[in-house]
Amino acid sequence: MKKIFSLLVLVFILSCGGQKQIIETNPNKVEKVVENTSEVQTEITTNIPIGIKNHINLEDVKTSLEYLASDALEGRNTGTKGIEKAAVYIEDIFKKNSIKPYFKTYRDSFNVKKIIGYNVVGYLEGNDANLKNEFVILGAHYDHIGTAKAVNGDEIANGANDDASGTVAVLEWAKYFSKTKSNKRSVLFTLYSAEEMGLKGSEHLAERLKKENLDLYTMINFEMIGVPRAENEIMAYMSGYGKSNLAKQLNIYGGDDMIGFFPKAKEFNLFMRSDNYPFYQEFKVPAHAISTFDFTNFDYYHHVDDEADKMDFNHMTNFINKMIPALEGMINASFKEIKMNNE
Repeated sequence: MKKIFSLLVLVFILSCGGQKQIIETNPNKVEKVVENTSEVQTEITTNIPIGIKNHINLEDVKTSLEYLASDALEGRNTGTKGIEKAAVYIEDIFKKNSIKPYFKTYRDSFNVKKIIGYNVVGYLEGNDANLKNEFVILGAHYDHIGTAKAVNGDEIANGANDDASGTVAVLEWAKYFSKTKSNKRSVLFTLYSAEEMGLKGSEHLAERLKKENLDLYTMINFEMIGVPRAENEIMAYMSGYGKSNLAKQLNIYGGDDMIGFFPKAKEFNLFMRSDNYPFYQEFKVPAHAISTFDFTNFDYYHHVDDEADKMDFNHMTNFINKMIPALEGMINASFKEIKMNNE
């Protein structure tokens, strides 16, 4: 949303998770300056709250999401030309940012009956001689359902929130860590297909990595982070909240209450319904999904109107930025502080 601001740096006291903190606000972009005889006004396109640093650029987030959720990709159904375009786009970002393939190529291929699917897997080696043998997986699914019930002649289910939003987040973190080399543990950036067919892509990759005896420390899946929750709610929630101390530790690392418990996640058994679950099944380590979609803030699940223009890019960019210190804390902890709970 466009608002009029002065060129001053503003300081706001915001409340998040019931805890007040001072957050600096820094406009990313000045779109134009309007002058007249009485005043000079500056129109700002973005006004993103930042904690420590603003690493991620809103325009990059917007560009990637608008492409992945465009009609040209025809809803990114597994086995189609549209998802092939999405895979190439992801691979190109990995290549440009020196994220290597974990396997011989970026693609981890599998079959769903006669359909060929492929996960896209990027690898960034850790910079600590010992910790680099332990892995953290950051993932999201880049497929969607292709088409849905037509509305006003439109039948392409673009899947902007579900889950181009999570895909973009993973890509932005890949770019960040490749640039900063601030990862002691090795990281796999994993984008799954065939999630909409029953988690087939993540199932295949989890089984393959388990057979290769990957030392998996934690896995986080990011699912539908394109829209914000209500102001009185915590920023995001984690499925399977009580199964590990992951949410607690992420909040400690991030210096803020960002990730919380959401009763409906347990009620609807969301822990078992997203791409984190196969990794939990195979490795029995903390493997969870984090989301900001809470069934009240977005009406277009599996709908043709799940489009880029429904996304809140300020929220997305803020979420991706605020998660960085939390992810760094997890990736760089000197020992495995994140553990399964005895439920």
